[in-house]
Amino acid sequence: MNAREAAFKILCDIEIEKNYSNMAINKIFKNEKISDKDKGLATELVYGVIENRKYLDFIINKLSKIKVKKMSSFVKIILRMGTYQILFLDKIEDHAAVNETVKLASKYDGKSKGFVNAILRNEIRQKRTIKYIDIEDPIRRLAVKYSYQQWIVEDWVKNFGIEFAEELLEALNERPDLYVRTNTLKIDRNSLLKEFEKEGIKAYKALLPEEAIMVENFKGIENSRLYKEGLFTVQDISSMLVAKVVAPKEGDMVLDVCSAPGGKSTHMAELMKNTGKIVSRDVFEHKIKVIKAAAKRLGITNIEAEEFDAANLDENSIEKFDCVLTDVPCSGLGIIRRKPEIKYKAKEELVDLPKIQSKILENASKYVKINGTLVYSTCTVQDCENIEVVEKFLKENPNYELVPIEGINVDPDEQEKGYIKIYPNVHGMDGFFIAKMKRVK
Repeated sequence: MNAREAAFKILCDIEIEKNYSNMAINKIFKNEKISDKDKGLATELVYGVIENRKYLDFIINKLSKIKVKKMSSFVKIILRMGTYQILFLDKIEDHAAVNETVKLASKYDGKSKGFVNAILRNEIRQKRTIKYIDIEDPIRRLAVKYSYQQWIVEDWVKNFGIEFAEELLEALNERPDLYVRTNTLKIDRNSLLKEFEKEGIKAYKALLPEEAIMVENFKGIENSRLYKEGLFTVQDISSMLVAKVVAPKEGDMVLDVCSAPGGKSTHMAELMKNTGKIVSRDVFEHKIKVIKAAAKRLGITNIEAEEFDAANLDENSIEKFDCVLTDVPCSGLGIIRRKPEIKYKAKEELVDLPKIQSKILENASKYVKINGTLVYSTCTVQDCENIEVVEKFLKENPNYELVPIEGINVDPDEQEKGYIKIYPNVHGMDGFFIAKMKRVK
């Protein structure tokens, strides 16, 4: 299977089956025979089309009497792929983009090949002028330019101002760097860097935390010797900071109420030097298997993974833990550059999240010993899911208070108050929120 057909199948899985991009890519790459070179182009096409979907549809609608929303899924995906190659990929010749896209149309929707050919050739003829977004309203223009649901742009302009909002939109459209976390139970960072060098992988120390390494062009990570030996975990800097904020001590009893896939639990285990006990929970049985597999690969023995719904109260866990991590389900609007399909979520899908988050936090607070630590985190930049949830909780639970976050230097003004707001356009990492609270009575 060539790159374009692979990309087409992946995009169909995302569009029709509503699958996440990373899962759809892994499924096709696993089940089909595709060269590494074609995997690279296919991945570029998939993420390029998803990241720019609204803009691509805007361009297509300029030239087509049949609007995109009335086209079949196959035709709209094929046209988006062709348009992306013509407008964004300079390394691909225009005629090759047209010819290969028409071949795809012939195979999957034969009646449309003449239509597809005409639209794409028109795009080439009008290439210099067609890119212009002739929309006066600034919110709508930004929504089309960066391909976001309009409600997200409206929300960010209202809360952050138009200049910051556009910087945030742009930052979340960039391809993220790849970071790994050194497994300090098995190796130190300098030694791991030398191992990467032996494997011909370009790797560099990240500024923080001290376990973090940035890697370049690391293909087939899960098949690499270093990964199989459990010397590292793939994890973004923001996510690594959560365990550093929890700061569990050796011998502690720790509970991670929403643990899967286990990155934060395994990081805490490493910080605890495999001592004490970490109970890692998730609501789905198959995710418990993922946590157990991660712990086994890393040589971690102090994690006990169990199936449990954090929205329910566990009477047997009340006041049993020194530290409780509450990394709640959220809108994911801080990690759009990793899961660009999040851009297109309807507002209605997210409206109940603060209630769910508050319920989970309230339950989690019951499990903390007096003088113990409660950490609340999300991978979103929405105040309604972040600081507002925490403030509501503190108002209703006077036995908790925010405490300064020490040991890291990310957001000095806010972390003195007990929380960190991380924005990709400011901090160069995934958007996250982390709050640290102490049970005082």
